[in-house]
Amino acid sequence: MSAVLPGTPDLTTGLDARVLRHDVELGLSTLFFGDGELRVPLVEAAIDAGVHVAIDARDVSIALTRPMDVSITNRLPGRIVAVARRAPPYVVVTIDLGSVPLKALVTLESVERLALEPGLRVWAMIKTVAIAGVAVRPEALPVPRRWS
Repeated sequence: MSAVLPGTPDLTTGLDARVLRHDVELGLSTLFFGDGELRVPLVEAAIDAGVHVAIDARDVSIALTRPMDVSITNRLPGRIVAVARRAPPYVVVTIDLGSVPLKALVTLESVERLALEPGLRVWAMIKTVAIAGVAVRPEALPVPRRWS
């Protein structure tokens, strides 16, 4: 087992998204990516602009059932594809959201208590306030290739 250093690149999930809308009153933007939507603190990008989002595995929690009465806004369904033990107490769980593999850093105790294993359907939860600042930056999204 290798040691884990929270904040290291192998514990960050990057995804490209488009700005769907801004809610200035609430101070939030809604981003669309291939597997759903994310609510993030207001980003300085125009509607339909591309952004790149970095999600630290420490900011991802896992639920076995659809979370309803929680303050965490971003709740995405997926399936566990990998459970990688690191130096105790750390375990990296990779959740396939459909097109994005999202990493969650949890404890071995949580893995055992929830019986987390590959193939299990789960809900990934990401706090809105965790996706702020440099975690969202403007990005030129790929443009479809024209056929000659």
